[in-house]
Amino acid sequence: MIYTPSGVCSKEIHFELDANGKIHDAYFIGGCNGNLKGICALIEGMDAKEAISRLEGIRCGVKPTSCPDQLARALKECVK
Repeated sequence: MIYTPSGVCSKEIHFELDANGKIHDAYFIGGCNGNLKGICALIEGMDAKEAISRLEGIRCGVKPTSCPDQLARALKECVK
Protein backbone atom coordinates (compact mmCIF):
# COMPACT_ATOMS: atom_id res chain seq x y z
CA MET A 1 0.00 0.00 0.00
CA ILE A 2 1.05 3.57 -0.61
CA TYR A 3 -0.57 6.07 1.75
CA THR A 4 -0.31 9.86 1.47
CA PRO A 5 -0.21 11.29 5.01
CA SER A 6 -1.45 14.74 5.94
CA GLY A 7 -0.29 17.23 8.56
CA VAL A 8 3.22 15.74 8.84
CA CYS A 9 6.62 16.09 7.16
CA SER A 10 6.61 12.71 5.43
CA LYS A 11 5.15 12.60 1.92
CA GLU A 12 4.35 8.90 1.54
CA ILE A 13 4.12 5.74 3.65
CA HIS A 14 4.71 2.39 1.95
CA PHE A 15 4.07 -1.05 3.46
CA GLU A 16 2.69 -4.50 2.76
CA LEU A 17 0.36 -6.67 4.84
CA ASP A 18 0.56 -10.42 4.46
CA ALA A 19 -2.42 -12.80 4.57
CA ASN A 20 -2.10 -13.00 8.38
CA GLY A 21 -2.21 -9.22 8.85
CA LYS A 22 1.53 -8.87 9.56
CA ILE A 23 3.40 -5.76 8.41
CA HIS A 24 6.34 -6.05 6.00
CA ASP A 25 8.62 -3.74 4.02
CA ALA A 26 7.41 -0.49 5.61
CA TYR A 27 9.19 2.74 4.77
CA PHE A 28 8.50 6.47 4.65
CA ILE A 29 9.35 9.03 1.99
CA GLY A 30 10.40 12.25 3.71
CA GLY A 31 10.17 13.02 7.39
CA CYS A 32 12.74 12.36 10.13
CA ASN A 33 14.76 9.65 8.41
CA GLY A 34 16.41 7.96 11.40
CA ASN A 35 13.31 7.95 13.59
CA LEU A 36 11.09 6.61 10.83
CA LYS A 37 13.59 3.88 9.90
CA GLY A 38 13.56 2.87 13.56
CA ILE A 39 9.76 2.70 13.66
CA CYS A 40 9.72 0.61 10.48
CA ALA A 41 12.29 -1.79 11.92
CA LEU A 42 10.25 -2.17 15.11
CA ILE A 43 6.97 -2.92 13.33
CA GLU A 44 8.45 -5.42 10.83
CA GLY A 45 6.46 -8.65 11.25
CA MET A 46 4.12 -7.06 13.81
CA ASP A 47 0.38 -7.65 13.62
CA ALA A 48 -1.25 -4.57 12.06
CA LYS A 49 -3.85 -4.33 14.83
CA GLU A 50 -1.10 -4.32 17.47
CA ALA A 51 0.78 -1.58 15.62
CA ILE A 52 -2.40 0.50 15.34
CA SER A 53 -3.03 0.22 19.09
CA ARG A 54 0.55 1.32 19.85
CA LEU A 55 0.86 4.16 17.31
CA GLU A 56 -2.61 5.68 17.11
CA GLY A 57 -2.95 9.10 18.73
CA ILE A 58 0.75 9.94 18.97
CA ARG A 59 1.28 13.65 18.40
CA CYS A 60 4.28 15.55 17.04
CA GLY A 61 4.76 18.65 19.19
CA VAL A 62 1.66 20.82 18.87
CA LYS A 63 0.49 19.05 15.70
CA PRO A 64 -2.65 16.97 16.19
CA THR A 65 -0.99 14.01 14.43
CA SER A 66 2.44 12.49 13.74
CA CYS A 67 4.09 10.12 11.29
CA PRO A 68 3.38 7.14 13.60
CA ASP A 69 -0.26 8.25 13.91
CA GLN A 70 -0.49 8.56 10.13
CA LEU A 71 0.93 5.04 9.80
CA ALA A 72 -1.78 3.81 12.18
CA ARG A 73 -4.42 5.50 10.00
CA ALA A 74 -2.98 3.85 6.88
CA LEU A 75 -2.98 0.45 8.57
CA LYS A 76 -6.59 0.95 9.66
CA GLU A 77 -7.57 1.49 6.03
CA CYS A 78 -5.95 -1.81 5.09
CA VAL A 79 -7.46 -3.96 7.83
CA LYS A 80 -11.05 -2.82 7.21
